[in-house]
Amino acid sequence: MTESERSTVDDELQRDLAGMHAAQAAVQARLNELDDIGARAPSRLPGWSVGHLVTHLARNADSVARRLDGAARGEVVDQYPGGAEGRAAEIDAGAGRSAGELVDDLAAAHARLDAAVAAMGDDVWDAPTRSVDGDLRPARDLPRGRWREVEVHHVDLGLGYEPDDWPDAFVRRILPFALADIGHRLPGLAGVEPRTIVAWSYGRADPPGGLPVLDPF
Repeated sequence: MTESERSTVDDELQRDLAGMHAAQAAVQARLNELDDIGARAPSRLPGWSVGHLVTHLARNADSVARRLDGAARGEVVDQYPGGAEGRAAEIDAGAGRSAGELVDDLAAAHARLDAAVAAMGDDVWDAPTRSVDGDLRPARDLPRGRWREVEVHHVDLGLGYEPDDWPDAFVRRILPFALADIGHRLPGLAGVEPRTIVAWSYGRADPPGGLPVLDPF
């Protein structure tokens, strides 16, 4: 990699980290107003309450911190203890807590992730990490993934945050990955506003141009 290419990659990482931190601060601020009734209310994800979703956001933050900590030690660790089943069990176990417990848990998870990021040396961001599906990806991809996770699930909480509220920087950054997630370029996207494509591709908006409804990821 040339010095210019390295500089571009490093700049992208810094933007991803900034976006991740801003998204986490925004969802934490919104959830600080959550009460126990709101925590029991259904989220926009079928079968999940707001409590399920807040718990998922906390455990996902821990999964990023866990993999960064592992990368810093030169280890490749599992994203979630017990894999996908362990992930689901942790979410179910935590969903019924009080609003205060849910919000405090998320804040603590954010703090652990901040500490893990701060401990990363410049030479560690290229180290491999493993996702819950077994794929290997460099540590530098994790902040972008966490940014996406928080922005999309902030909408799913159903507490007044919508795709129209997504920062332009997020939409620009994630659009190529949203298209890649679809698997191939579909007809009917010409002229569609990028924000709508991102929301549709993750199952959070009506399909543009007569395209099929997509299930939430």
